[in-house]
Parts: sequence; structure tokens; C-alpha cells
Amino acid sequence: MTPFRFALAGVYLSLSITPVLAEEASNFNIPAQPLASAINSLSQQSGLHVFYADSAVQGRESTSVNGTYTPKQALSQLLSGSGVQALSTADDTVALKATAPAFIKTAAETSDSETTLPKVTVEADSDNPYEDPAWANSPHNTDYHRPNASTATKTDTPIMETPYSVKVLPSQVLKDQQVIRLEDAIQNVAGVQSSFTDGGDSDVFIMRGFQNTNKYLDGFLQPSALGGGTLKRETANLERIEVLKGPGSVLFGRNEPGGVINMVTKRPLATPYYALQQQFGSYDFYRTTADATGPITKDDILLYRVNLSYENSDSFRDFVKKDSVFFAPSLTWNISPQTQANLDIQYQHFDNANDSGVAPIGNRPAPVPINRQLGDPFNNKTRGDRTYVAANWSHAFNDNWKLSHRFGAEFLDVDSTFTFFFGQPDGKGNLVNVNSDFSVGNRGFNNGTTQQQNYYTTLNLTGKFNTAMLEHSMLWGFDFFEIDNQGTTACCAAFPEGAKFNIINPTYLTAAPNLTYTASPDMSQEWYGLYWQDQIKFPFNVYGNVGVRYDNATGRNDTLGITTTDDDRVSPRGGLLWRPLKWLSMYGNYSQNFGPSNSLFNAPGQQALAPQTAEEWELGAKTEFFNGRLTANFAYFDLTRKNMAVPHPIIQNLQVTIGEQESRGYEFEATGEILPGWNVIGAYTHLSYARINKDVGFGGPGDPGDTGHRLYNAARNFGSLWTTYEFLGGALQGLKFGGGVIATSQREGTTRNDFQLPGYATLNLMASYGMKVGKSKVSLQLNANNLLDKTYYTGNNTGSMIGVGQPRSFMGSVKVEF
Repeated sequence: MTPFRFALAGVYLSLSITPVLAEEASNFNIPAQPLASAINSLSQQSGLHVFYADSAVQGRESTSVNGTYTPKQALSQLLSGSGVQALSTADDTVALKATAPAFIKTAAETSDSETTLPKVTVEADSDNPYEDPAWANSPHNTDYHRPNASTATKTDTPIMETPYSVKVLPSQVLKDQQVIRLEDAIQNVAGVQSSFTDGGDSDVFIMRGFQNTNKYLDGFLQPSALGGGTLKRETANLERIEVLKGPGSVLFGRNEPGGVINMVTKRPLATPYYALQQQFGSYDFYRTTADATGPITKDDILLYRVNLSYENSDSFRDFVKKDSVFFAPSLTWNISPQTQANLDIQYQHFDNANDSGVAPIGNRPAPVPINRQLGDPFNNKTRGDRTYVAANWSHAFNDNWKLSHRFGAEFLDVDSTFTFFFGQPDGKGNLVNVNSDFSVGNRGFNNGTTQQQNYYTTLNLTGKFNTAMLEHSMLWGFDFFEIDNQGTTACCAAFPEGAKFNIINPTYLTAAPNLTYTASPDMSQEWYGLYWQDQIKFPFNVYGNVGVRYDNATGRNDTLGITTTDDDRVSPRGGLLWRPLKWLSMYGNYSQNFGPSNSLFNAPGQQALAPQTAEEWELGAKTEFFNGRLTANFAYFDLTRKNMAVPHPIIQNLQVTIGEQESRGYEFEATGEILPGWNVIGAYTHLSYARINKDVGFGGPGDPGDTGHRLYNAARNFGSLWTTYEFLGGALQGLKFGGGVIATSQREGTTRNDFQLPGYATLNLMASYGMKVGKSKVSLQLNANNLLDKTYYTGNNTGSMIGVGQPRSFMGSVKVEF
């Protein structure tokens, strides 16, 4: 046997079969199979010359390749996780060599860690031959699974070696489900549910039992506490979504304890790619998106990417409409092999008529038609603009040490009006309009403006070194965040005082009343953080993670008189993971959290209350099968939030921080490819305990308040399952179909537990067909959501405004890629 074999490309060339040019994208459909036969198939389809020794590929398996790629991109995907490295020797020739077995294929890092997007090549850019960020971010990547994540550690770390629970939702999941809202994507994650808040135009999530309105964009906090920042984010430029479950304060500072949702944007690519998609659906839904990327200069020093979207839609809810324009250009400057800089800009204009939800009657949502709106036709409007600018650079001193810096600024200008109500209607379905001091009524009107500026910067130094038998990957970091918020508020006796609004038979006003502005919000916050983390590899496949952070957070509120706060906190965390087998990891961790300020509860002259805190214990196991293509994760957690402000049990008009809430339960997730063409993503959560452990009511000494009550919106059981199958060959090649179920059990409506949201399950289906038209790929897709037309409720805010789930709806799309 000859030491090297020329894979069948030469035979086909001798038969005068015209090959595909090495740098020209083409459609590949190669199932997972023994590596040698997979390479032969790729050579036949592409004309790529592949040299290898028999021993290099013997006994190894390939991954499936399905989609549009250049030949070298296809080969990179085919070799992922095989233990074989490809080395470029010419434009149409590569040589293969075996390397040490690898457990993973590496995903790209978030912009907040160490983003690198080198020119697409099958030669590895680091000591790990499977580290290929270009493939991870490729628009042709059809994987449901990503083996690495950055949000848990701020470094690109294999999930199987990370002692924390982290989930990655890649772009293919978002495409198959036609996700246009963050809340739709999050349904695929265990431990997390979407909820509802005033106006229905904000992202609100319940994470391990606790409400969270904050989220992150490439590691940049998108705040909500000071208004304006809660508006829903456009998803047209998202590459993936990473979710860290449990406290994230060590790396992200002040936050809610349930976890961190980080939206990772698409990056400029060296390989040109263009896409145009038109979506259309029920309730006059229309959305147009465009995506373009490629090199600006021939040497790939400058790369660009532009994402655009326009949405115009009505709703099944009365008076609700959306109109939004989004523009997001990005630029990458590859200054040298060691130094890179990126610039990102986002602009969004929105003009929306929002949703006030429905009210409860008795212990259930009111039995009114699902289209019934409790706000007036002229009301519940949100108009404004959002501008976001971010720049980052990184420099690698050598293979082990790297410095990175990021700066971001966000500017919001919002004009909003909305109807609010709280409590329940009377027995006849009447809400009563409030008077000026809120002593009468439970329905009102608010009109306000918000001008908010958010600034963020972070500096990270990462280093790798060894001490004795230990391998260290260390991170030192500093970050600063500032929020400035100014505006006007007119509230709240918007209607004739004492007048009734009947939700069963409503009579709407035809014109907005004149309001007197009652306040001019002027608030600011500044947060400084210093953090350190060490990821340690011990002998015998044991991995440790230890970190600590110091935070200083100051705040000022001049709205109703000057109020200042100054909070300090040291937050540690640590985790340990053992990987006794290639396919199995077992881990445990402990984390503390630095939570929101209690400054709003300070009584005049009272010493400032300490901020909220939390701590969590977690145990879990992770597995991977089929050479890493299918993964699963199990986690048990016990999360306790402390220092909740409650009335003093003895002294009237005084608050103390003795309140405590706790949630515990377990989560299970599975994601990946079961067989070639068959993908699945599933999640299940059992939240056995989600209760208020300590509370004090306003009834004086001995009043237990809501002690013992279940946390609102925290379902005991919830989960989802989604699967697709694509024909990779034969007469049905290019056809894909799939479906799934989303289910949740009953939830409490408020901490008083005075009404409940019933459980539900919805069935969703999809079908798509992709075909080559010239050098382009055309994809047709149809999704049917809530196919059985189930009436359900998405959640509620603490004022008893309940969100109504969308009835049966359809969404079609036509997409052209070239």
C-alpha cells in the first residue's frame, strides 16, 4: 500500500469531469460516514485535491456536510472533531495529517471576550486544529449544537469542561423556528421562561424562578431599571444566544440572580455572502431582512457586514401594531495577525401600539375574547429611536497572553403613553379610574418621555501558564458602566376620576385627555468592577474554576428629591468538574450574586439599606455522543435571594432587609444531531420549590405577609421539544420538515397567590425546501405556530396585567442566498 493516497479527485479529473473551483461556494450533501469515504465524496463533488496517509483516516468518522460552502469550508466541517488536520498546499490542494484526538470542535467567542475571525482556511489557527471561528460563524453552518461558549467564563471554553450550566442557541435553531423575538428563542432553554410586563413591548424572563429584565448584547448590559432600555431587541443580526444559568455577578456585576442572557451578533466574514429574505404571516405580518458580508480589501485586512430589517404588522389584539426599521453595519480591521479591531453600529426606529393585557377575575384571567384590549385606541404607543455604537480591539502578545478592550455607548429617545391597571375588577368587571392621589381606583393613564444614555467599557487580560502539574488560564478584568436617564412623566388621573371601565363591555375614549406633567425623572447610576478568574486543569481530567469580584455601585435620583446610594460587594464563585470519560463530565459549583439596590425602600432619615444578594449551589452532569454531535446536560440547583426589603415587624414606616426567597429544582437539556439530517433540541425544568421564605406584611406586628407563598410566574413544570429532519439525498433532497411542543404547568399570578394562570401546551410545525437556482440558493419555508389554537397566557406583571398568547398563526418566507 502506498504511503499516500490521492483521493478520487484525480480519477474524476482524468474523466474530464469539470470540478468546482476551490474558492467557489457550492451545495454539498455528505452524510456522516467513515472519514475516507466522506473525503472521496467531497473530492468528487468539488474537485478539491486531498492527499492523506491511510493511517491518518483509518477508523475515524466524519461529520455531515449539508449546505452551501466553498470546498475548503466543506472539508473543515467534514473533519471537525475527527482528529485530523487539513493543511493548505495550494488553492485546490490540501494535505491531511492526524493529530492527538480532540474531544471538541471550537466555537467562536463573543465580542466581549476574545473575538477572532481569521480568513477562512482549513489550516488551524492555533494549537487546537478544530478551532475554527469562521466555521462557527458561517451562515451555512447547520449545526444545532455549539461545543464552546464564552458567557460563562469570558473566554472561549468547551462546555464539557465548564463547571457551570450554560446553553447556546445557534443560528440554525433560530432559522428553523423563524425566531423574530428573543422570547421565542428562549423557549428552547431549560430554567427560563418569557413573561409579560406593562405594554407588552419589553423583554421579561423568569430565570430559575426569579424575574429578570436585563440582557446583554456582546457582553454589553442592556439595562431596564431606569426605563427605556427594556424595549425588545431586533434579532436580524444575531448569530447565536448564550444563556448562563445561575448568578453571573463575578463576571457581569450587579444583576438578578437567575442568570445571564447574552445575544451574540454576526461578525464580518472574509468569504462573501449575501442573503435577502421576505417573511409574511398572519395578522398582516411583513418583515424584510438583508445580510451582506465580505472583504473590503483584496488582502482581507478590512471586512464588513451589514444587516437590515423592516417590520410592519398588526395583531390579534385590538389596536396593537408594530412598525420598525433596523440597520446594523459592522467593520473588522485585521491590523496584523496579532491585532484586530472591530466597530459595530446599530440604529433602530420604532413606532408601536402596544398591549395592556387582560385583567384577572376571581382566580383566573377574565373570560373575555382574546382580542379584547383594556387600553384605549389612542393609547399604549411607544415611539422612538435607539442608537448603539461599540468598538473593541485585541492584541495577542504571544500564543499565551492577550489584552482586549471594549467600549460601548447606547442612546435611547422614547415617547410613550400607556394604560395601566392593578388589582382586579369588581364582580361586574369594572375597573375604576384612579384619582390624583391613588386613594380611589385601579386604572390610570401615563404619558412620558425618556432620554437615556448607557456607557460601558471593559479591559481584560488573559494569560496561560503552567505551575507544576497544573495548567492555568487566567483572566484579570475591569469594567465600568454608567446610566443617565432624564425625562418627563404625566400621571395618573388620566380619565374622569371615579369613572368605570367595564372589561366585559368596554366603552373606549376617542381622544386622549390633557395631562399635567407631575415629575421630571433625573436618575443616574455608576458601577465599577474588578474581577479575577482562574481556570485550572488538574491531572486526571479534573477542571477547576475560581473567581472573585469587587463591585462599587453608586446611584442618584433627583426625581422627588435628591437620593443617593453607595453599595459595595465582594462576590466569589467556584466550580469543579471531572471528566472521567470522553463523553461524560460531572460538576458542582457555588456562586454569590450582587443584586439590585434597595434604595427605593429607604424611609426619610433612615440609614441606607443594604443591596439584595443571592447564593446558589449547583450539581450537574454533562454528556456528549456521536463524536460530540449530540449533547445533554442535567443540573440540580438551590438558589436563595436575600436582603429583600420588607416592612419592619415592629416600627411603623421603616423597612428592613430580612426578606428571603428561594427556588430549587432540576433541569435537563439535550441538543444536537441524532442521525444525519435529524436534529433535536429539548429542555425540561422541574421547579419543585419556589417560595417566599421570609416576609412581613403591612398589618403590623405578627403579619407574615406573603411568607410561604409561591413566587409568581414560576411554573412547577415546563419545557419544550423541537426536532427537524432534512433529506440529504435522493429525489427529496433539500426538503426539511419538523415540529415541536411547548408546555407549562399552572403559575401563580402574584406573590399574594390570589389568582393563577392555567397550564397549557402548544404544537408548532414547519416545512422548508431549499434548491439551487444558478449560483444562488433559494429556500421556501412555512411555520405553523399553536396549530391547535390553544388559548394561553404568557405571564403577568405584579400589577395583574396578564399577557395573552398568540392563537394559531402561520409564517411563510422566501430567502435567496448567494
